[in-house]
Amino acid sequence: MVYAPQTPLQEQWHAGGFLISESNGRQSRERGLFAAGNRVLPGTVLGRQTVGSTAVAAPLGTNVGNGTFGQIAVGAGAIAGAYAVEFDDPTHFVVSDPGGKEIGHGVAGTAFSAGGIGFTVTVGSTAFAAADSFTVTVSQGPGKWVPCTATATDGSQVAAGISFGLVDATLNDVNGTIIARGAEVNGSELVWDASMNPTSIATALAQLSARGIVAR
Repeated sequence: MVYAPQTPLQEQWHAGGFLISESNGRQSRERGLFAAGNRVLPGTVLGRQTVGSTAVAAPLGTNVGNGTFGQIAVGAGAIAGAYAVEFDDPTHFVVSDPGGKEIGHGVAGTAFSAGGIGFTVTVGSTAFAAADSFTVTVSQGPGKWVPCTATATDGSQVAAGISFGLVDATLNDVNGTIIARGAEVNGSELVWDASMNPTSIATALAQLSARGIVAR
């Protein structure tokens, strides 16, 4: 018998090809809006734009002091919603995130940066008093899905799902299907943004695992 060599079959990317199993009744899937400017392959690990780029400060009540906030920076790790800034005395304050978790202590007149936000409280003509307080409200993002990117600051740096199929949102926002929970996936068939290195990929896989999406 003469052996005739065969050309290897090259499997193409196809919808759901990365899945090993998913929850019954397609409970693992949800529809979502993919942001324009992306052509997403099946198996692409996604993040969601949950955090806006702006924040506004406002007194939480009637304050004694009349100091003001400078420009507020929103960066990686920020959470959409209202942060609380409460003074312990005329110069020292504590900052808590929208969930009530303390993220740091600051001093009036000195730049504060923690928890994804940065600002400076300028002392006014009347000093602050204990219990003077402000909210710093970080805007909501559009909630659109994009490839999970290590350098993002809009929430999409956190892995939140996997694209089920090919979604061509090159020119416009396009609806697509996301594996968002309760699934086993082939880790070797996942598609990663070029910004993701081994460390950030390991972090993203842990984030997916927390959602019940386990890579084998």
